[in-house]
Amino acid sequence: MTARTFLILFALLSTTRGEQSPDIIPVDGGVSGNGITTRYWDCCKASCSWVDNIDTPDQKPVNSCLKDGETIAPITDYSGCGEGGTAFTCNNNQPFLVNSTLSYGFAAASFTGGLDYSMCCACVLLSFEGQLKGKQFLVQVTNSGETLSVNQFDLDIPGGGVGIYPQGCMAQWNAPETGWGEPYGGVSSIEECDELPDVLQGGCRWRFEFMEGVSNPNVTFYQVKCPKELIDISGCQL
Repeated sequence: MTARTFLILFALLSTTRGEQSPDIIPVDGGVSGNGITTRYWDCCKASCSWVDNIDTPDQKPVNSCLKDGETIAPITDYSGCGEGGTAFTCNNNQPFLVNSTLSYGFAAASFTGGLDYSMCCACVLLSFEGQLKGKQFLVQVTNSGETLSVNQFDLDIPGGGVGIYPQGCMAQWNAPETGWGEPYGGVSSIEECDELPDVLQGGCRWRFEFMEGVSNPNVTFYQVKCPKELIDISGCQL
């Protein structure tokens, strides 16, 4: 099935259900394939928020925020995951529903293995497999990491685990030293989402509602044009 044929079928299905069906437009020659997912929320300034990691001179880096998670931080501010840093992940980087089978959000990603800044601010439509087949997550790439493998998507989900950078959430939210839940994987139940700051609890619960608590599902993916909703949040467009 071609990407465009899939879009037609997706639109028909959404229309039948009486739900809003946004236009999802594939990027000709864009990245595609099979991938794996993990999850994280380390509160750090994302790698695509650093000017040096943006390839195009006129491209604006991804927004980061001051400690309140709402006020946009100056692009020169250092990450709150470093000593004295004042830039953190913005609260609005958590996933949100579009309809019962589609959500929007953000992710760290690598298409080559390890650090990969080449796709900063690109958008990718992830189609879940297995138990979640039929559900999709359209993400904008805002981060990468040396720990990621080829075609790995580390989904931005509050309570998803702080990984190797516990300092950010400790500094921003006075989180426990290991983050909320386990450092890798985060909280293990929807009830544990109550441990997070109020403003992040909705995104935490999304994993147990939209994703049905499924841990790290495999995906198929292809690159798409970024929806305005995500560009307005990140401030960045490839």
